[in-house]
Amino acid sequence: MASRVIPVEPFDLVLFGATGDLAHRKILPGLFHRLAVGQIPEGSRIIGCARSEMDADAFRASVAESLRHETRGKDADLDKFLSLLDYVSVDATGERGWKELAERLRADVVRAFYLSVGPSLFAPIAARLDQHGMATPNSRIVVEKPFGHDLASARELNRELRNCFAEDQIYRIDHYLGKETVQNVMALRFANALFEPLWNCQHIDHVQITVAEKLGIEGRGDYYDRAGAARDMLQNHLMQLLCLTAMEPPSRFEANAVRDEKLKVIRALDPVPPQDIVRGQYRASAHSKSYVQEAGNPDSTTESFIAMKLHVSNWRWGGTPFYLRTGKRLRERLSEIVIIFRDPPHSIFPRMDHRRGNALIIRLQPDEGVTLRMTIKEPGPGGMRLTEVPLDMTFAEALGADVEIPDAYERLVMDVIRGDQTLFMRGDEVEAAWEWIDPIIARWQESGDRPAPYDPGSSGPEDALMLMHRDGRRWREIGS
Repeated sequence: MASRVIPVEPFDLVLFGATGDLAHRKILPGLFHRLAVGQIPEGSRIIGCARSEMDADAFRASVAESLRHETRGKDADLDKFLSLLDYVSVDATGERGWKELAERLRADVVRAFYLSVGPSLFAPIAARLDQHGMATPNSRIVVEKPFGHDLASARELNRELRNCFAEDQIYRIDHYLGKETVQNVMALRFANALFEPLWNCQHIDHVQITVAEKLGIEGRGDYYDRAGAARDMLQNHLMQLLCLTAMEPPSRFEANAVRDEKLKVIRALDPVPPQDIVRGQYRASAHSKSYVQEAGNPDSTTESFIAMKLHVSNWRWGGTPFYLRTGKRLRERLSEIVIIFRDPPHSIFPRMDHRRGNALIIRLQPDEGVTLRMTIKEPGPGGMRLTEVPLDMTFAEALGADVEIPDAYERLVMDVIRGDQTLFMRGDEVEAAWEWIDPIIARWQESGDRPAPYDPGSSGPEDALMLMHRDGRRWREIGS
């Protein structure tokens, strides 16, 4: 099964922060892969912008070095990609370089401004693009998370961006939405008669959403200690997975119809009482530092782990809880959505283990795919013995070795060029998420309570296990 590649029109992509880690680790490799498969046409240009003083040749050399592991056997593609690159040294908060950048851009192609920079530079860059006449009707601006640190800052940033660009020109990127399996949540639900009739509180006992990381904060202590798991993961990644899982079918598959339904989910969320939230912070081990050591703040009360039980108060989900958890220094790197279906209303098998209910497991990483857990008769004589079997579809195996699943950034950047906002967050969606989470964070700050300690390589604090055990449920094992 060969994947279909649809080329985009020629474009000018201006990459701010072009010398930074994200640009060289994700964005530029993603663009190279899109060119290698024929999606980026001749006549396109990628203009790097950063404060560093260098010429275009030096920038191309640095990109070639970053791509050395991506381009083996693809020397012709690498040469072609490097020929698209240009560079302008720009002071994001001053005037240096802006006139030169404006002169490099063409009026007759789509122009996309990708802000791979710190959030404090979003508004100044947008303002200077506008002042120098670059924020034209055929332009788009892409901003990375974090999009604000609370409701007030998110509203202010939205206002500043909308002073320069229309809402339909603003692309708030969450790379989780570019993952193949995340989009398959919608395909599974809305393109198959098998699942959607069962996708409600009548048939689903509960939903688990897990985003677990094996690494710690790894040099991001200054940022992370001001953000924590709630701001860094819950407000965006986990919230988006929740919305896609719980949303109503949109009237059609287009940007605003999809985002309207996601917004309804956020607005239907109940406030979460303190007893339904667990915060954790990883300890030191023989092989790794503790959170407070990595953050450089021995008095830190910032959480590196959070688990919570929440409810979506509408007709579809009334009474069905959603359990969310995310954390660092856990047992494995894992992201998944698990739909646990209710037991049959009456069991004719007296020895049936009710912990073996049907479950749909949607794996986002690693090994993207879908597993449906079923109960069948165990083969052999000796009566009716039941056992659990998985119906497993790992995309790389099911679709064939010749199908290469693109990285999330590859897909999302091409969507920006096409003008498709379906997988990007709208301004009111971001604000609604902050409006829901702000009271939770404020309550923690007022209490001053320290997060519960947990061991690196575990599944998180013991209290997180009890969050489900008290309801007669259990988390799916991380790494199972």
